[in-house]
Amino acid sequence: MEKIENCVIVIFGASGDLAKRKLLPSLFELYHKNLMPFKFAILGVGRSDYDDESFREKANINVKLFSKNKPVNQKSLRDFLKSIYYEEIDPNNAEAYEQLKKRITDLNEFVDAKGNYLYYLATPPNIYDVITTNLGAQGLNKHNDGEGWKRIVLEKPLCSDLNSARALNAQIHKFFNEDQVYRIDHFLGKEGLQNIIAFRIANAIFEPLWNRNYIQRVEITAAENIGIEDRGVYYDANGALRDMVATHLLPLMSVFAMELPSKFEASVIRNEKIKVFHSLVPILSENVSKQVVRGQYLEATMRGDKIVSYRKEKKVEKDSKTETYLAMKFFIDNWRWGGVPFHIRTGKRLPTKITEVAIHFKKSPHSLFTRDFPTRYNDNQLVFRIQPDDGIWFKFGMKMPSAGFNIKSVNVDFHYKDIGEVEFPEPFEQLLLDCIRGDAMLFTRADAMEACWAFVTPIIQAWKENPDIKLHGYLAGSWGPKEATALLEPGEEWRYLSKELVNGVDSTDL
Repeated sequence: MEKIENCVIVIFGASGDLAKRKLLPSLFELYHKNLMPFKFAILGVGRSDYDDESFREKANINVKLFSKNKPVNQKSLRDFLKSIYYEEIDPNNAEAYEQLKKRITDLNEFVDAKGNYLYYLATPPNIYDVITTNLGAQGLNKHNDGEGWKRIVLEKPLCSDLNSARALNAQIHKFFNEDQVYRIDHFLGKEGLQNIIAFRIANAIFEPLWNRNYIQRVEITAAENIGIEDRGVYYDANGALRDMVATHLLPLMSVFAMELPSKFEASVIRNEKIKVFHSLVPILSENVSKQVVRGQYLEATMRGDKIVSYRKEKKVEKDSKTETYLAMKFFIDNWRWGGVPFHIRTGKRLPTKITEVAIHFKKSPHSLFTRDFPTRYNDNQLVFRIQPDDGIWFKFGMKMPSAGFNIKSVNVDFHYKDIGEVEFPEPFEQLLLDCIRGDAMLFTRADAMEACWAFVTPIIQAWKENPDIKLHGYLAGSWGPKEATALLEPGEEWRYLSKELVNGVDSTDL
């Protein structure tokens, strides 16, 4: 790995939950693995009443509590804490940024950072414009030769529709060039997702099959067995389409569907991804009810626990129409994928937590064995499991040891955990390291973000303008409303990922 330059890392919202649970523990893990710069400073910024020492005490507790590797190496932690500082300011107070600039400048000289600053905005997005404007007013955004690099990390949620996406990009670009902006998505930092790119590049035997000639359909599932927890205000204003599809699953889909890059470089790979987004066939208003199914979980007993309905969750409107489940069918209009349906399914209070991409290959054009054994084997599948138990499964038909030709589906599988001592980095570790190194490969570019929102915004508008589009209820612990099956062709079915809990319960229109 190339030498990592000294830098100052400034975390806005440093006393918040994200910094406590993810950012500081991940930065510590990088430090413990000798992946941080030789010299660095982490400056926490926020309204909370801390000084350097009290913030270090808080960081000491949180790193021990939330680091994935326990027990924490005490010597590494003591040394790491020496590089943590805190500045109490109100981010909305423009005058306070003069004080902040002085503190950053002092730390820059102390660690010989040569003007290399990374700003992480772990704050509500409604103050992004305030922070970027005031950083710009103090010249803390300058990104010229001899002044060091300046990078800014934007944390989800970023926007709610195409107009807000355009407005956010326009605001950020007043003060930061696109090559300075890192829109973080922890999904894209997962090893299982990155492995899709590596798998295609490293294995020439599969690339000839990666197209409409051999693939029947592509199925992407992101299921969660938890509810909305304490995020009632946020979730009720967003729902599954905004929360998962626009920001996570469409970028995931682009990694799978893009053309192979000519070079393994961030700009080249991102160029291929945007081509996929530009090739998405828009879902017209009159087709939303045919191509999109939305649902909301109902009260049920799930593994012995009584689960309240979504509308009874804290800080959720009693007559909420927010979807906690979404399934959709769409197409990519290009030479590789023309006519191949892509199916996405995501939701809360489903039977299990799992994210995967499943390729369903076309059946043999002349299958001799189906006359005698019509139901013993199904289509070939290649499955990329992204979480949990990251790995790859390949499903094919094999003759069973017996008289005649009894064909049964079997799996060849690989699990990352079987490698042994190889350690899985947390997504935030990988993404923070990439920010420090200046590698934008796993981050969403402005044009890609706008293209994703351009695709989903007509769906949002159709729901708003057409009250006849149904919201289906589904029992907590099921695989969602049975109406989602209508998105598939006759004889097809969703991959049921839990043997003890399956789909098929009667649903109720809400």
